[in-house]
Amino acid sequence: MTFRLRRGSVPLLVSIPHMGIEIPQRLRTEYVPRALAVEDTDWHLDRLYSFAAELGASVLQPHVSRYVIDLNRPADDRPMYPGASNTELCPSRFFTGDPLYVQGAGPSDEERMQRLGVYWAPYHEALRSELDRVRGEHGFALLWDAHSIRSQIPWLFEGRLPDLNIGTAGGDSAGEFVADAVVRAAARHPRYTHVLNGRFKGGYITRRYGRPADNIHAVQLEMCQCTYMREAPPYEYDDSRAAQIQPVVREMVEAALQACRTLHE
Repeated sequence: MTFRLRRGSVPLLVSIPHMGIEIPQRLRTEYVPRALAVEDTDWHLDRLYSFAAELGASVLQPHVSRYVIDLNRPADDRPMYPGASNTELCPSRFFTGDPLYVQGAGPSDEERMQRLGVYWAPYHEALRSELDRVRGEHGFALLWDAHSIRSQIPWLFEGRLPDLNIGTAGGDSAGEFVADAVVRAAARHPRYTHVLNGRFKGGYITRRYGRPADNIHAVQLEMCQCTYMREAPPYEYDDSRAAQIQPVVREMVEAALQACRTLHE
């Protein structure tokens, strides 16, 4: 199995597509040695979102690293953010812009298709099926797509990111009432900066599966890693920081879920 799905009992699915750290043995010699430390992982989000089980949420997470295939990119590899630096379906660069593969290596078209079939397609089938199950059981579903990133990455964006980057694909993936509830929850904690549909508006998962007209709302949260961990190697979880931000994230998730219930129940 290339992913883990824990089914829950409430109309909430938490997807964590970039927390995998595995690079298959057959591919490891193609990457530069630095890549094997998978520095651009969304570290420790399973731990930060441990409250999801208490809420009764379903949780979906992969085993494979985003360096093998990015589960939050479309199968046709269209750029998510035109005009900005983008990572590909099968990334060729670190977030710093440096090459991931040794010179002359990298996935062929055949290899890309294999990765799509082995890793990408099963994850998305599980995601789609679980959303359908949840909606069928409860009448609606909330998809929370959980991400984290270093607060400063010049190759991807200028300056420092806000702490909490909420994305609803410019309003297309979640109802305005839901987005407003998430923003209000974040605003109750002014020590953390936040933005709605800023640099990170939502990747493929949010844009593909968020269909408010069909009673599925999708929200992406891209949060700065410095709010809960050390952003430099060895990328340690910071218990004191995490203890402060975790209740905020939980409040945002619960606010979105309550807003969905208000709309649909």
